[in-house]
Amino acid sequence: MTFTTDRLRELCPQPITGSLEALAAALDEHADSVGVNTLLRRAHFTGQMAHESGGFRRFVENLNYSAVRIGEVWPRLAARAHELANNPEKLGNAAYCDRMGNGNEASGDGWRYRGRGLTMLTGKSNYAAAGNALGIDLITNPQRAADPGDAARIALWFWGSRKCNDAADLDDVEKVTRLINGGAVGLEERRRLTREAKRIFAVDELIS
Repeated sequence: MTFTTDRLRELCPQPITGSLEALAAALDEHADSVGVNTLLRRAHFTGQMAHESGGFRRFVENLNYSAVRIGEVWPRLAARAHELANNPEKLGNAAYCDRMGNGNEASGDGWRYRGRGLTMLTGKSNYAAAGNALGIDLITNPQRAADPGDAARIALWFWGSRKCNDAADLDDVEKVTRLINGGAVGLEERRRLTREAKRIFAVDELIS
């Protein structure tokens, strides 16, 4: 096996209990399907996913925000910040309504299709796209996106859909980050994790 529990734990020593076994198994089974099959591609993929999931500790978006933070993250909701503060479901419905395929605020889609998985898959249309590609009913069962095994498959699909292998082949952490994140948030930590992942996965190159 290339992706193993021990290697993921070496990169991220404090994951959610029990998550790494399912993650490692799913990654090892499905990584080749999107070409994550070289040292650089494995290292960049794993480093990015480790960052996105807070060291494999976060598989569901935390929407428990203070009023001040709501105003910073969602300026359009600043006038309602005190109403939405410390009420994750209400905030999710307000923040994500009428976009990404979600219905209006009363539909509950914002909360139902909040960020889940390694890549924080968000929005009904994105859940539908990932589910259709992978043969998983994420519309009826959106919580499956937070299951470590399914989260791994969704992350690989996401990586492939954004053609991240090309940037990984160039060993360009910033370019990979922009493809994953849309910006350069957490760039230095992503660089560190990718560097560590290279060292951890290099054993495969030595063996071969």
